[in-house]
Amino acid sequence: MNQPGPVREIDAVQAAALADSGRVLLLDVREDDEWTAGHAPGAVHTALGLLNPFAVPRDRPIIAVCRVGSRSHVAAQAMAAAGVDVQNLRGGMKAWAAAGLPVVRAPGGPGVIL
Repeated sequence: MNQPGPVREIDAVQAAALADSGRVLLLDVREDDEWTAGHAPGAVHTALGLLNPFAVPRDRPIIAVCRVGSRSHVAAQAMAAAGVDVQNLRGGMKAWAAAGLPVVRAPGGPGVIL
């Protein structure tokens, strides 16, 4: 069986620029409470335990996101094995917030990273 190569990684500033331009989809794979507390604007949410790598949108590349990059790496590996064009957000939402990028709360307002 062919194994996919290593998952590519992207830093938060590059990911934000691509997401702002609409060229990628940010897919947050954290748990519901983490998502609700704070996430990247424009991201979509599917908890890792519910992720079906064959059902993710394929209209643009995906950047997988979690708190520090570990769960999203697992998600990215699964999506890559399913033929998805995917990268992992290096350092996750902690790196996103540390870079001064916006974090929003569901259903609105400023958010925090749990």
